[in-house]
Amino acid sequence: MGAHAAPAYAGARTHIGVFDSGLGGLSVLRALHERLPQADLTYVADSAHAPYGERDDDFIAARSHHICDHLIAQQVDAIVVACNTATAAAIHRLRQTYPALPIVGVEPGVKPAVAQSPSKRIGVLATPSTLASDKYRRLIDQHGMGAVIVSQACPGLAREIESGQLDTPALRELVERFSKPLREADVDTAVLGCTHYPFVAPLFQQALGREVTVLDTASAVAEHAARLCARAQTEHAAQAAGHASNGLLHFCTTAEPAHLAHAVHHWLGLDCAVTRLS
Repeated sequence: MGAHAAPAYAGARTHIGVFDSGLGGLSVLRALHERLPQADLTYVADSAHAPYGERDDDFIAARSHHICDHLIAQQVDAIVVACNTATAAAIHRLRQTYPALPIVGVEPGVKPAVAQSPSKRIGVLATPSTLASDKYRRLIDQHGMGAVIVSQACPGLAREIESGQLDTPALRELVERFSKPLREADVDTAVLGCTHYPFVAPLFQQALGREVTVLDTASAVAEHAARLCARAQTEHAAQAAGHASNGLLHFCTTAEPAHLAHAVHHWLGLDCAVTRLS
């Protein structure tokens, strides 16, 4: 990805690449690190082109391929597309391009929401692109199971979260605006259908009411990635026997490194160096 790309990875443990249009995928990275503490993780924030929810599918697919090429050069064993919009727009193309590489996507948690909702009245909060995608329509067809699904587009919300401040008047106004239709529809479960949104889950919980269950799928994605990486973990086991400590975390961004470092510090409680990618 240019002259400023990170040096090739040379570790012995399972190595997973994670990418998002910006900061939202940090919610998935957090879950992955908790589920696979000994795995090495490389995170790419494509913040120079965020948010993907306001881009067309061809642009998103091109960026996704570009980032995957970079992660493959770092010798990853698997890639997690930690962005609902990129998953919907590009994951089928990525799997065709890299058939031997496990690639995990994220999608709104409609299936678990339907399974646990007492009233079968569910709200899905997501970007306009995610809600307009064929992948989302198939998800509703496969797992809606007669439930009432209120699909609420949240234009501008990911961009506001991307600024790095998680409790501002503008952010609260957006959360309230997008929560109101769900309250009026009397949903008992709300799905956070964008990886940015878990970072403002407390604001959604406040706006929707304590009786509403707020769901995100980061832990399920981490579990799925762990299963897909089982072979790589086995292959690395002998080499990694002497490396029982927690895995290494690598952070890269196409925008200002200080912005990603600030989010990692304040959102995840970690201090890190960030490589800028061109």
